[in-house]
Amino acid sequence: MVTITLVRGDITKQSVDAIVNAANSSLLGGGGVDGAIHRAGGPEILDACRDLRASHFGKGLPTGQAVATTAGRLSAQWVIHTVGPVWSATEDRSTLLASCYGESLRVADELGAHTIAFPAISTGIYRWPINDGARIAIETVRSTTTNVTEVRFVLFDERAYTAFETALR
Repeated sequence: MVTITLVRGDITKQSVDAIVNAANSSLLGGGGVDGAIHRAGGPEILDACRDLRASHFGKGLPTGQAVATTAGRLSAQWVIHTVGPVWSATEDRSTLLASCYGESLRVADELGAHTIAFPAISTGIYRWPINDGARIAIETVRSTTTNVTEVRFVLFDERAYTAFETALR
């Protein structure tokens, strides 16, 4: 059974086996969580992402998929990159958001990771409503069969923390 914990803070400071990056499809860094992970982890992460682009993901990582790289200078062993969907008022993309969490757990299992830290995927610049994003995240983690023993949601602000706390109940 997976233990779900909530932390308000900086995902780059977490001591876990794997940190999930809310990446963009290019895998070459960006703003928000993505930029913070690349800055804190150092050039090793970007180099590994460039290698992925040169081999399997020439067109980028598709939305809802996940792939792992080194964690560089972070205290984690791996960074699992996943591309969340941009929220749409006219198209239901919730299965893509759920896939980000499920695929990240699948990759964690392949790596042998037992502890994983997630951000609130798609709830920043991709404008996913935080309450719905929290619900999808918690429901997906609870319903996914995994060998991961702890899923830690690392939430940037009080609003996100409260939304995840409500979804956890």
